[in-house]
Amino acid sequence: MGEINLKVKLFSYTDCPEEKVATAAKLCYSRADIAELKKGIDEQDQSSFLRKLIKMGHYSPVEHVSFTFGIEGVSRSLLAQITRHRLASFSVKSQRYVEESASQQDIFNYIVPLRIKNLGEEYINEYKEQMKQIQSWYNYWMEMLASDESAKEDARFVLPNAAETKFIVTMNARELHHFFNLRCCNRAQWEIRALATEMLRLVKKAAPVLFEDAGPRCLQGPCPEGDSSCGQWQQVREKFKNLT
Repeated sequence: MGEINLKVKLFSYTDCPEEKVATAAKLCYSRADIAELKKGIDEQDQSSFLRKLIKMGHYSPVEHVSFTFGIEGVSRSLLAQITRHRLASFSVKSQRYVEESASQQDIFNYIVPLRIKNLGEEYINEYKEQMKQIQSWYNYWMEMLASDESAKEDARFVLPNAAETKFIVTMNARELHHFFNLRCCNRAQWEIRALATEMLRLVKKAAPVLFEDAGPRCLQGPCPEGDSSCGQWQQVREKFKNLT
């Protein structure tokens, strides 16, 4: 297929996520049983309580809700970054078992970096020709190793970080807050920043109060990057304020 772009879908999430967080948090401070707590929470708006909870930094109740995303149109380079977030579960398309091209005329899916796109059409075309060359090397090794049922696991060694991958990831809401703190920041690499921003947009629809102030750390206070700051905290705050 060739060049491909980011696609993100929120597959599923914990039912009534904000009510579950409120119930878990209030249980810590109440003598009432769980049924009584749940009845009281169902009858009242919990928005102000949840905002107070987040502001206090009482995040353990937030761990009781989780969100599952389907992600495609991202590079193997991004995969190496996101799997550093250890409090997450991943299922990833395997290059060991899935052949990257079904025919000699086809080409593996890949991501074109933004800075190469910004150079213009001539350089984009040069990059695409390089991807075609890599596909030919991959095809060569698939042919040479054809007698081995494990050919794909060795032929894949010539594939680039640009090669597309697909995965499903599940994170609890506390880890998502941490993920957005780091990866929505202007200092984050552009591809994972785009992914994190889209994931945040989706969870804001599902649990608007729980993720009301989620995003890079400069939304809540001074930039923690010091001399490495992008210096654009006002624009960043405006961007995430209007993220819908």
